[in-house]
Amino acid sequence: MDCGADPAGLKIAGMSSERTIRIERDILGKNNRIAADNRARFLTDDLLVFNLVSSPGAGKTSLLVRAVSELKDSRPVGVIEGDQQTSNDADRIRATGAPAIQINTGKGCHLDAAMVGEAYRRLPPLKGGILFIENVGNLVCPAAFDLGEACKIVVFSTADGEDKPLKYPDMFAASSLMLINKIDLAPVVDFDSAKTIEYARRVNPNIEVLTVSARTGEGFAALYAWIRKQAANQRRPVGDALP
Repeated sequence: MDCGADPAGLKIAGMSSERTIRIERDILGKNNRIAADNRARFLTDDLLVFNLVSSPGAGKTSLLVRAVSELKDSRPVGVIEGDQQTSNDADRIRATGAPAIQINTGKGCHLDAAMVGEAYRRLPPLKGGILFIENVGNLVCPAAFDLGEACKIVVFSTADGEDKPLKYPDMFAASSLMLINKIDLAPVVDFDSAKTIEYARRVNPNIEVLTVSARTGEGFAALYAWIRKQAANQRRPVGDALP
């Protein structure tokens, strides 16, 4: 779907605001029903699913290459890759030995639940494992679309500038975790980590934050601990208190 018909606050020429709102609601309503089906399927398969979102160049794929390489020997791991064109990112994931399905969205600016459901059916069984969905590089459109994931992870680069959470609040509000990537470059680009975290928590007081470097591996132990916590929470029966 083209961004012109996407619920991102854009006006469509020749169409009333009432009709635009109705179309947006229809699109999101259909997507959310499919996302609910995806989520039920993932839970049946005891699968932990993360939707990774970011602007282009934040380092999602490099982060995933390292994470998949280090996790795949201890549990099943698969990846669904979203890009407008090319299979470059999926090829990089497959080079680690993990399965990956590439989705090319063409003029579309995000993945939707139907795309993810179809791609999941093409992956080998991942029961009891982890599925990473790497969304199209975009801090606007993917915020509105539930894919059936356990949570969104927004990947943020130290080279992106501290004010991204304020410029793109919907994405940071929708995410459970903010990964500040390329932390090894922070001294070079004069990055203020404290200010970024402050801005992110203005729009989402509950967002968790970790700093990582996909190049050096810094912070990945903390990321894996966070993933283990999410897995434990997903398996905990509703009503059980946290230890």
